[in-house]
Amino acid sequence: MQQRSATRLLHALKSAGPQSAAVMARRLGITSAAARQHLAKLKAEGLVAFEVAAAGVGRPRHLWHLTQKGHARFPDNHAGLALELIQSVGRVFGAEGLESLIAEREKASLGLYKSRLGRGDLGQRVRRLAQLRSEEGYMAEVAPAPGGGFLLKENHCPICVAARVCQGLCRSELALFRAALGPGVEVERLEHILAGARRCAYRIRPLAR
Repeated sequence: MQQRSATRLLHALKSAGPQSAAVMARRLGITSAAARQHLAKLKAEGLVAFEVAAAGVGRPRHLWHLTQKGHARFPDNHAGLALELIQSVGRVFGAEGLESLIAEREKASLGLYKSRLGRGDLGQRVRRLAQLRSEEGYMAEVAPAPGGGFLLKENHCPICVAARVCQGLCRSELALFRAALGPGVEVERLEHILAGARRCAYRIRPLAR
């Protein structure tokens, strides 16, 4: 039970970012004391850390977050092998060959995405997209976007190691979303893990007519 609670705390930090022990306790249905106890153990393992944030009147709050080691606990789609293969393609076939490989991956993915998104209004298709991305390991969720439309949030990037070496993968994913959702839909990346954000986030909305 204790191990399960600790795992749930890690997932809560991964999916929602830095939080206080009290907030996580309410979210998981455990006491604040239990949450702090689990966090202390996770900190001792090097999986979480905290920053002190001023909270107006009263004591400062401790905002907990995942460390690099904590982020590494989540799936990475065999990052080492993917990285080695990408580097090998670049050495053997050059930049042009690597771009061809990315284009072929995008083309193959587009057929799957279109079939899974199917018909329906934009909200339905964005939610199906989030479900598909979660199945692929991206821990995706949908929320209303400020100013209209939808915010697709991806709290984990299972290809992050490969994407740092081959940033064409990120460019390809953005193009994939646009093609899968079709004309008349704007897809804009607002947050990017490779730019230092804790997640990737996309605003998806109908194009103004």
